[in-house]
Amino acid sequence: MVKEHSVRSFYEDNREEFHLEVLTKGLESKIPITTSDIHRPAFALTGFMENYLYERIQILGETEILYLRSLRPIEHTAAIERLFSRTLCCIIVTKSLEVPDDFLQLAEKNSVPVIRTAMQTTEFIHVLTGQLDYVFAPRTVLHGSLVDVYGVGLLFSGRSAIGKSEIALDLVERGHRLVADDVVEVSKHGNILVGRGRDHLRHFMEIRGVGIINMMDLFGIRAVRIQKRIEVVVRLEDWDPDKDWDRHGLDDHTTDILGVDIRQLVIPIFPGKNITVISEAIALNHMLKVYGIDAAQRLDQQLGNAMESDKKTRRYLKYDNE
Repeated sequence: MVKEHSVRSFYEDNREEFHLEVLTKGLESKIPITTSDIHRPAFALTGFMENYLYERIQILGETEILYLRSLRPIEHTAAIERLFSRTLCCIIVTKSLEVPDDFLQLAEKNSVPVIRTAMQTTEFIHVLTGQLDYVFAPRTVLHGSLVDVYGVGLLFSGRSAIGKSEIALDLVERGHRLVADDVVEVSKHGNILVGRGRDHLRHFMEIRGVGIINMMDLFGIRAVRIQKRIEVVVRLEDWDPDKDWDRHGLDDHTTDILGVDIRQLVIPIFPGKNITVISEAIALNHMLKVYGIDAAQRLDQQLGNAMESDKKTRRYLKYDNE
């Protein structure tokens, strides 16, 4: 998880998308950006400092600028000095609003970069928060292969050399899409986990006995995608005849990734078993469950109803002496 983000990095990463321009002489700040939350300091400008969240990016929209313009010179100066009485990471002014000269002078004196965007305030806050949520999202790296199977992100895990890459290759050959092989970077967005490959390994795959192959070169752009939501973990394990494998699927088992419970299926591996077809069945069955259709529960219900019906019939026949 990224703990901090420099103002310079933020500016360079988003300059074109957010139409940013720097109003101060530099982008050096005493403190970095450490949170995805933003703050509008209107109350701080008026003198109410109790809830001044100065550690966040400060957004000045039309309300704040109009308020400053409405003040007498002595009040204007006092309001600006209150704003800079705390150590700030940066200030962003929206709607291409003009910023008072004394405001910029005080910002430079306190090493607070002032950036301006042409975007409307509400729109900018929305996209800015989304961008910062992505930057500060919790992350981890997992060993496995991630494949988009019928629109469902299946993350294959298991010991090294158990066959994860070979299954991914077979799925791609059947028309599904590879997201990442060997190393999967996972980020958390709310309760959603998104997986992607590392930039320098993207869409490369190692097949033992063959070597390195590039899936996009071999199968085309339709065979790959950059990232995918992880919905099911398929854990591959060596077949053990003494293990009590799940045979009915009535109970959903989960595994924890970054604090999110993800459905997990443990599939035994032995020579000749067609894991690719099973993987397709897993994806389709997952979608049926999303739509409220659970085959295991339906069969269990049908068997229960049949047993109850049979019980009533036998009771009726027991006293039917006609």
